[in-house]
Amino acid sequence: MDTNTRRLRARVREGDADAFGELFDAYARSVYNHGFRLTGNWASAEDVVSLTFLEAWRLRSKIDPEGGSLRPWLLGVATNVTRNTRRTARRHAAAVARLPRAEAVPDFADELADRIDDARQLALVRAALAKLRRAEREVLALCVWSGLDYASAAAALGVPVGTVRSRLSRARKKLAAAVGEVGAEVPAPREPLVRHGQMRGGRVSAAGPTQEGNR
Repeated sequence: MDTNTRRLRARVREGDADAFGELFDAYARSVYNHGFRLTGNWASAEDVVSLTFLEAWRLRSKIDPEGGSLRPWLLGVATNVTRNTRRTARRHAAAVARLPRAEAVPDFADELADRIDDARQLALVRAALAKLRRAEREVLALCVWSGLDYASAAAALGVPVGTVRSRLSRARKKLAAAVGEVGAEVPAPREPLVRHGQMRGGRVSAAGPTQEGNR
């Protein structure tokens, strides 16, 4: 671990606001892309970013003083945030379903998907992803699209490395069967996923090239 990384970890643990600003600048886009891959929704991905950094602030004292980049830790926090927001969304949907039916509101999900290059491939992959269990989707998003190694993904999810390996293996086999001609290799969306969108109220624009560290 280099000196700068150790110093940043210490500053974040101590609640240094400037250190959190540096953390946001370095990894907000990475969290945004990960949030989109898990939710398939631009607005939800923005919420994931906001909630992830709020939760990171709350959990800052639990950061291990030793270690490398804080990116895997943040992606783990983002994964948990996404789980919680989905549970909240399901409860909200159930409550709304009990209300008297109102006039239907148009669904703009397809319109948003059309803004993404290679929309046909993305639609195919998203349909295949829907067949995976949540745990398998999370491992796929961390290891394949966010580029974490098995150990980092295991640390992010709080599970053994062997569990990450088995979940990823099952996910690849299921996708290979569902996608057909795509094969066992999962096609990674062209980076950045957010180039047509922009995080509102944040410091980082979603436009522009995505560096390897911000995948």
